[in-house]
Amino acid sequence: MYQYTEFDKQFVRARAAQHRDQLERFQAGQLSADEFKPLRLQNGWYVQRYAPMLRVAVPYGEISAPQLKVLAQIAREYDSPDPALLAEAQATQDKIAGPSSNMSPKLTTNCGHFTTRQNVQFNWIPLAKSADVMDLLASVNLHGIQTSGNCIRNTTTDELAGVAVDEVVDPRPYAELIRQWSTLHPEFAFLPRKFKIAITGAAEDRAAIGWHDVGLQMVKNAAGEVGFKVQVGGGMGRTPSVGSVIREFLPWNQIMNYLEAVIRVYNRWGRRDNIYKARIKILVKAEGQRYFDEVEAEYQDILVKDGGLHTIPQAEFDRVAACFAAPARNLPEASTEWAAKAEADVSIQAAKTPAFARWIAQNVKPHQNPALRAVTLSFKRPGQAPGDATADQLDAAATLVSKYSAGEARVTHSQNLVLPWVRLDHLHALWLEAKALGLAQPNIGLLTDMIACPGGDYCALANARSLPLAAAITERYQDLDELHDLGHIDFHISGCINSCGHHHSGHIGILGVDKDGKEWYQVTLGGSDGKALSGPTTPGKVVGPSFSSFEVPDVIEAVLNTYKALRLPAQGRHEYFIETLRRVGQDPFKAAAHLVRHPVEETTT
Repeated sequence: MYQYTEFDKQFVRARAAQHRDQLERFQAGQLSADEFKPLRLQNGWYVQRYAPMLRVAVPYGEISAPQLKVLAQIAREYDSPDPALLAEAQATQDKIAGPSSNMSPKLTTNCGHFTTRQNVQFNWIPLAKSADVMDLLASVNLHGIQTSGNCIRNTTTDELAGVAVDEVVDPRPYAELIRQWSTLHPEFAFLPRKFKIAITGAAEDRAAIGWHDVGLQMVKNAAGEVGFKVQVGGGMGRTPSVGSVIREFLPWNQIMNYLEAVIRVYNRWGRRDNIYKARIKILVKAEGQRYFDEVEAEYQDILVKDGGLHTIPQAEFDRVAACFAAPARNLPEASTEWAAKAEADVSIQAAKTPAFARWIAQNVKPHQNPALRAVTLSFKRPGQAPGDATADQLDAAATLVSKYSAGEARVTHSQNLVLPWVRLDHLHALWLEAKALGLAQPNIGLLTDMIACPGGDYCALANARSLPLAAAITERYQDLDELHDLGHIDFHISGCINSCGHHHSGHIGILGVDKDGKEWYQVTLGGSDGKALSGPTTPGKVVGPSFSSFEVPDVIEAVLNTYKALRLPAQGRHEYFIETLRRVGQDPFKAAAHLVRHPVEETTT
């Protein structure tokens, strides 16, 4: 992991102290609510449906055991509202759901929430305690800087960065350099709209780069030189758009100069008169080649007139890259013979214990080092919202990370936690401990490993609730044999058109919509985020009119039953859902979905 310098540490502590001063002035009446709002947002403090929400930045998803411990402390000691407020919020949710609805799970407190942007959120911390929380975060080099506002947000990457067997170049040093360059960038503090960058260095895109304002694919040219393939203009929201390639190959040391050009042109011409047309995807779509040409001209000006101010010096790259060396304390003195024996031992244990074998197949990934594996702890189980981690789970995860993964973990795009440095001979012990904690569900990549935003249970922007639907689907599909028979399915749920649940990229996507003050849901099919099993990045297509909350679980079941009836054998397995859908088209699935219609009185929510 990157090791903060003394400058980094002082900067984070100073920012926490600044927030405390601003909070005290607000509490004393020296700052109005309108004056305080942009100041708190700059540190990740939102005010949501019922209470403040804090978004903690986890740069490119890397997080340490001590940081997880502090997040657990915050969840336990601070993420707890006044009982009267919680009771009022629960009563409101119950009223929305109705007396006979399946859509009113209990609101949860004392937990963190892993997001699709590899951050962590808390939903109930009182604003009056926010300065104490910022001090706690600063003690382990965490903060909420640029997790809100029209600025460059947290740069995300592949959770297997640095360990993936298909990796061309480790993207983490570049992600760190982009973090340093973009933090409080004076020219880009007030962009037309928020700006998101994703970077991957592997053959398979596990960072969903096509769905970002800028997507960076690390490549090597014919001469073996490292560089970037650059995409611009991706994004979800009201008008989903896949990024367009603006540069096939950019030398690695020019990435900041080029990003400067890309964002400077966007800052100059991006629309500020309409929030729904302010993202860079709108500018790229409207201007096309003209935008590309202006970026190239700006880039040349930066190189010639400004002397390439942001060219990365080799020495600085080497300093940063050294922080990402493999952690020696978790590496066995492995020979080929040692690794072969350890793998044989795991196979013997798996043969004796089918549950362990299933977990190995689903939650454990190969590693560049044959003596190691990357293991995913699943935060998807009945009774818990996707991505939620209780204080006890965060504490326990920190212990597992310290014990089995050299003190380092990764928050994933799919709202789980990866341990990237697990020894082969520790897998069984890790499984036993994770299983006892409820974190060993062998469902990674399956239907119940769903992505879901907090939705209307917490978010003031949402049109409908996401979490009750997630709970209903999770409860319906608990049979592991059935889940494994259904195979790989990306199932994503968003509570509104802002698409925080990435419904556009789901093989099956759900979007909450408002109809006459009631919650309804659109179903989309055929989306992809670019992973190998999903095919090219593409948005899903809507399956006709929206459905009530009462109908959606039956609609999903009808769609999946149709898939099972139509799938064909494929290389020793069944076709995956997305493969069958693309082969036969959407019509059979639409027909099945629209057979699920209930009388109007039953659909009232």
